[in-house]
Amino acid sequence: MYKVVAYQVASSINIKSCKQQLSYQLLFQDSDELFYKYQDNAFVYMFQYGMVSFFNMSSQNIEDLLKQIKPNTSNYFSEKLSEATEVLVKPNTLKVQFNHIELPNLDQEMIRLVMLYASQSVALDRYSEITEELLEQTHQHTLYLENKGKLDISGHKLKRFIGKTLNIKNKISENLYIFDSPDITWDNEQLNKLNTDLKNSFDLKVRYRVIHDRIEIIKENLELFKDIMDHRESSTLEWIIIILIVIEVFDLFVAKLW
Repeated sequence: MYKVVAYQVASSINIKSCKQQLSYQLLFQDSDELFYKYQDNAFVYMFQYGMVSFFNMSSQNIEDLLKQIKPNTSNYFSEKLSEATEVLVKPNTLKVQFNHIELPNLDQEMIRLVMLYASQSVALDRYSEITEELLEQTHQHTLYLENKGKLDISGHKLKRFIGKTLNIKNKISENLYIFDSPDITWDNEQLNKLNTDLKNSFDLKVRYRVIHDRIEIIKENLELFKDIMDHRESSTLEWIIIILIVIEVFDLFVAKLW
């Protein structure tokens, strides 16, 4: 029995710096990912968006490697989100169960797929927490609007809130491959089946849609807040113009009297 564990260790990892620093056998790389063979039947998978996944590695080895890559991270987390799953090797068997995965052999591409989706699952957990917090903040503003008939947020804070929401939306689109399948699955029936089963087992699509729906609700509310604020600023400007006109007329009237 082998263990896969994935951690969200930071907001981002500098993949280029890690590649220059680490001397393990590199099996796969692109601009956002590094997949290493740590030792026999032990692997490490790193992602630019702050995820690191480990296969068949001891706690001490994991801790040592995280210390190595820490200088190459941005906003390193002291408390890390994680997810673990077990892999069993059974000849002629390819099955994804609720609490474990059965593989016919220790094929590195199969292992990479398992590590990929364990990492995606943890990333979804993190984005779920973030969007839930944003939705709660939005709810507080809408509740104030309902009770007081006005907003309790300034224009500057609203713009920052909008920027934060858009950044989260962009990061999710850039970092999660929920609806895309890795190239290795296109021409291999076993890998394609494993890819599909892993997505279903981790409920990736369902969880992604929940996050996507939250962001859409937040966006709709923020657009409404912006419209209300624009109307308020427009009304203020109109009153300023009216006051200036009244002052000008009054000044002209006084000048004629004298």
